[in-house]
Amino acid sequence: MIGDVQWPPGYSVVITDIPGVERLSDLPKRERAAFLASVDILAEAVEIACSHLDPDFLRVNIEILGNTDTFLHAHIWPRYQWEEPGLRVKPVWLYPGTNWTDPVMAPNLSHDPLRLAISTQIHRLSSQLRIGLGNRMVICQNRWWILSDNCITFSRRF
Repeated sequence: MIGDVQWPPGYSVVITDIPGVERLSDLPKRERAAFLASVDILAEAVEIACSHLDPDFLRVNIEILGNTDTFLHAHIWPRYQWEEPGLRVKPVWLYPGTNWTDPVMAPNLSHDPLRLAISTQIHRLSSQLRIGLGNRMVICQNRWWILSDNCITFSRRF
């Protein structure tokens, strides 16, 4: 899903749809591969979209933590040259806590071009992925989902 905050722009999350799965190792190997394939698709889509829309794009950081939200999910964090130098080289969790709650950071219509670019790349990358994991793409109104055997990405905000 496109993250519930947009600092940095393009922040996205992959969430499992299997109840009770708290960590990657809870999944059987096939479902684990499907989850990681979805993470890979979303991360590459974010990287391509962000690099085309912002010349200061540097890279994506991928994190599977689960320390606060105890369900399997992966964070996709785009990183940019324009970030404060002292924070740019550190985990985004070191940014001020207000970034999580400030309404200015919430997804809004100004993020539509980025969301569309990410969705377009997800379509392209998903169509190229033929590894037998059942990955498929569904677009519904303002939401996009990557569905695979046991993981889903979707937007709660839009």
